[in-house]
Amino acid sequence: MNHWIIAPVLLPLVAGALLLVFEWSDIAAKRALSVAATAALVPVALGLMSVAATGESQIYYVGNWPAPFGIVLVVDRLSALMLVLTSVLACASLLYALGGDDGKGADFHALFQFQLLGINGAFLTGDLFNLFVFFEILLIASYCLIAHGGGQARTRAAMHFVVLNLVGSSVFLIALGVVYGTLGTLNMADLAMKVAVVDSDSDSIGLIKAAALLLLVVFGLKAALLPLGFWLPAAYRSATAAVACLFAIMTKVGVYAILRVHTLIFMDPSKAGLSLELWLLPLALATIILGTIGAVAASELRATVSYLVVVSVGTLLAAVGLSSQDGLAAALYYLVHSTLVTGSLFLLADLIARQRGTVQARLDRSQSVYQPALLGTLFFVAAVAVSGLPPLSGFAAKLAILQAAQASAAVVSVWGIMLISGLFIIVALSRAGTAIFWRTEDTQGERRPVRAIEALSTGGLLAGALLLMVFGAQALDYAQATAEQLRHRSGYIAAVLANDSVRTRASTKE
Repeated sequence: MNHWIIAPVLLPLVAGALLLVFEWSDIAAKRALSVAATAALVPVALGLMSVAATGESQIYYVGNWPAPFGIVLVVDRLSALMLVLTSVLACASLLYALGGDDGKGADFHALFQFQLLGINGAFLTGDLFNLFVFFEILLIASYCLIAHGGGQARTRAAMHFVVLNLVGSSVFLIALGVVYGTLGTLNMADLAMKVAVVDSDSDSIGLIKAAALLLLVVFGLKAALLPLGFWLPAAYRSATAAVACLFAIMTKVGVYAILRVHTLIFMDPSKAGLSLELWLLPLALATIILGTIGAVAASELRATVSYLVVVSVGTLLAAVGLSSQDGLAAALYYLVHSTLVTGSLFLLADLIARQRGTVQARLDRSQSVYQPALLGTLFFVAAVAVSGLPPLSGFAAKLAILQAAQASAAVVSVWGIMLISGLFIIVALSRAGTAIFWRTEDTQGERRPVRAIEALSTGGLLAGALLLMVFGAQALDYAQATAEQLRHRSGYIAAVLANDSVRTRASTKE
């Protein structure tokens, strides 16, 4: 077995535990340990990605227990991509927090590591129960991170987030109980084998389809899909910039779960599966509409960015809902682009707010920024990227989605809603840019220059979007290969259930 597979789980687990044990240590020591653990995730994730690029799923049997009885961690192209994206975003978020956000409350660095533990575990796990466990880990950490820094708005947003996700967790457990009661397993590969042979006239087919629908509801809640995503704008707008930046990947955990579970287990609607084009695509398009209306109506830049996250979720799930290989490939490319750009926008909104005094990030022309050239340039690049204008990666991503939609019966709806949404997003960002950088009163912004580490974090994420366009052909090739691997699930199933290493060790003992 490749023991590096468990490293993305062990690194934040050990770092978070040490940070709690040595809670009395000074902030410099905590920062050093947290940065070291987070930075180490980048080469580990890249190494796993290079292994996954061969096309073979890598399996880690925890405790050397054979599947489907033991816990398995799986690295394929999709999970490796998500690990790399998480590690890059986490590094930028943590570096930005070193500017002072991490000192606004207790145990920030421990919570940050436990958040990474939950996110990485969710991407790696090969069974539904441990997906639930890792969901709970990341959610418990996120409850505290939303409230980090205190204040009425953050406490209220955290409470709403807690209540909704507790309901979601309860539904998740009910769905797991139904799945286990009818099929006798929660290992995803084993479930895929058993669901594939369920007789369409079986008494259990209705229960299995009900469980599949419940799981889609739970994952839709995590991804902030309409009508379950009303928690997102308040939570993201209220959180500190570094936390909101990291949360740019959190909705993608829900999207990942939909991709993994419904392409692996419930892909065939003629058996016990669900038609994503029927169930997911209409809700995704409605989510785009809602997010666009919110972005246009917002009177504060952080609220605008929060609604842009909603739009990105809708766009991403619309591509997934096309239920085609080209749609999945376009969705994966857009997933990377939207995560990097929206993460950078949360950091940029905070930098702008710091230089505008009491006006903060409100779209109020009474106060300019202290460094209009630097912040204005970053805002312009981010606005072009997030609205899907050429020549940046947002244009290539949306073009790929529109091309994939041509084979769908919903092509008119997808094209119409996405293009109109893009137009209104340009209008919303133009209005925000005008209010903050252009038609402001003749006042000098507050003298709080951007620190080098803050510029590095914000600019680094935007540079990632630029690199995604420069190396667009290679990125799209990887996305196509990943989509093909998801559509042809036999390799994943065979790798998990092979148990070669376990059998070899057992036979050696005999």
